[in-house]
Amino acid sequence: MKDTEVRKLTQKERARQKRVVNLIASENYTSRDVREALASEFTNKYAEGYPGARYYGGNEVVDELERLTQARALKLFKLSPDEWHVNVQPLSGSPANLAVYYALMAPFGKIMGLELSHGGHLTHGHKVSATGRLWTPVPYTLDPKSELLNYSAIKKIARKEKPDILVAGYTAYPRIIDWKKMRGAANAGGALLMADISHIAGLIAGSVYPSPFPYVSVVTTTMHKTLRGPRAALIFTRKDGTDFYKRIDKAIFPGLQGGPHMNTIAGVAVALREANTPNFKKYSRQVVKNARTLANELKKHDLRLVSGGTDTHLILVDTWRGGEGIGGKEASERLEREGIVVNKNTIPFDARSPQDPSGIRIGTAAETTRGKKEEDMVALAQRIAHILS
Repeated sequence: MKDTEVRKLTQKERARQKRVVNLIASENYTSRDVREALASEFTNKYAEGYPGARYYGGNEVVDELERLTQARALKLFKLSPDEWHVNVQPLSGSPANLAVYYALMAPFGKIMGLELSHGGHLTHGHKVSATGRLWTPVPYTLDPKSELLNYSAIKKIARKEKPDILVAGYTAYPRIIDWKKMRGAANAGGALLMADISHIAGLIAGSVYPSPFPYVSVVTTTMHKTLRGPRAALIFTRKDGTDFYKRIDKAIFPGLQGGPHMNTIAGVAVALREANTPNFKKYSRQVVKNARTLANELKKHDLRLVSGGTDTHLILVDTWRGGEGIGGKEASERLEREGIVVNKNTIPFDARSPQDPSGIRIGTAAETTRGKKEEDMVALAQRIAHILS
């Protein structure tokens, strides 16, 4: 690279990534092949439109690439192209969710999603997001005692509020979601059930987490978390005699985006192929083993975990403990000074500010990619407990 300033920054970031323990739950490490695709000649091509219906010439190879990526996405999750459609053009998870709402709801329609401080996402109808301003948010919360989803309470809210879309799938919920019960809640309110599996998509692909596809109408996911792909997103839509998938395609383009980033779609294709291998299933199993080991060891060191543990890659730690501990901001800063990177995070019914909440969020996907095993998690838990004490 001739640009010495950017080259130096790239080298600095590479060195930073190598020296830290990365426990950011929404981060991972892509393969060299994915990075090569991102830097490929597909960067140079403008491909507004869809395969066979572009607005520019010279897209015959691009059409092949996009169709290949769609086929690989359906194959990974064992979906029939007769029953499901997938859009591979969303630039990231937030635009993907926005496109679903834009396509399938009228303005001020109701989005029913988990409250942000309980583990939901900004784009599930939070008031600071466009999704909470253009549509009407109907929040639900976790059970105050178990800190788990209360399906009967969710069903009761849905029956009363009659939302247009009920969103399941979260950004800081460490437990298994009962998709069948969420389907029942959606049916009770006459809602479309949408799954946002951005955090757990790789675990679903790796067969260590139950699939939502038998129960939902729409599934959105990012690629860069447990799927180990580039920063991009996918939208899967059930066909079942509706025009929903056509409406979502139109919402992505021309509704919300222009030309897709074909180099990123190339990286998505590579990551999808990598995820459809025995090695990836082995990786996914290890991610969960590592998370459970780390969670159990942290509890041995008297750290309180939200919901008591984890079934996934994600652990939510209550560092504040009702005033007996430290805030999430201080906890994350202490850890980072010692080379362990996490993020501060709210916990259910958090009375503290999101800028300095009561907890931290920990994930094992990135360090598992680096080859960490259970014995490493035992040592890591001891370090974390020592630093936080």
